[in-house]
Amino acid sequence: MTLLSHDRYCSEILAQTEQLRATLRGVALDTVVPTCPDWTVAQLGRHLGNAHRHATRLVRERIVDYKPDLSTDSTAGAETFDAAGLDAWLAEGAEELAATLREAGPETPVWTFGAEQKASFWARRMTHETVVHRADAASAAGAPFTVAQDVAADTLDEWLGIITSPLAQAFKPQLKELLGQGRTLHLHATDTPPELNAEWFVEAGGESIEWRRAHEKADVAVRGPMTEILRVFYRRIPADSDLVEVVGDRAALEYWLERTAF
Repeated sequence: MTLLSHDRYCSEILAQTEQLRATLRGVALDTVVPTCPDWTVAQLGRHLGNAHRHATRLVRERIVDYKPDLSTDSTAGAETFDAAGLDAWLAEGAEELAATLREAGPETPVWTFGAEQKASFWARRMTHETVVHRADAASAAGAPFTVAQDVAADTLDEWLGIITSPLAQAFKPQLKELLGQGRTLHLHATDTPPELNAEWFVEAGGESIEWRRAHEKADVAVRGPMTEILRVFYRRIPADSDLVEVVGDRAALEYWLERTAF
């Protein structure tokens, strides 16, 4: 289930990329990105632009049989762009991706790393990839970061869907360390309208990690504004930030966060 329409995702790819570009204007390309300290701003931009182009190719060419090359360094060559070149390249990639997704429509069969093997997966995935890297750009620029509540909630839904999938567990064995531990986690956005139902209950027990939108007692709860809940769960701000409240077993929260980081 998704919160947003295919057309909305396409529009968000454009809007989120434009906001990211605006955030980075005037920031030196060799600036370290605090939330991704192995990257500079140039590498962050290169990574996102490559992600957009990769998704565009899969959808445009209707690729249904594909084996990812996990050894590929998507940040290679970042040093070849000046600031203006990187900005234009990011704009071009987002525009090409949105146009390709709109032309294909949500039901076109396409390879993905999820259960859903169609173009709608990439519209959603690239929306949230761009949202989270916009948070990285804000950290590099020392700028504020906010995101629409429905987009933030869907970003968190998608992330939970990814980290609880068998494919993700095969790619990242640390996720399997959560299994059978019986640890439970509750995320509660405190600034959203009731109809958004912005609460999540996550538990690991037996052979799978399960999650649902629900208000339930857990070993540890994280409460705060929707944007900050998202940033904590994506490890873009620390769990001990004064922007959120942590109630219960903080060690259980850190255990979750350490093993779900990509």
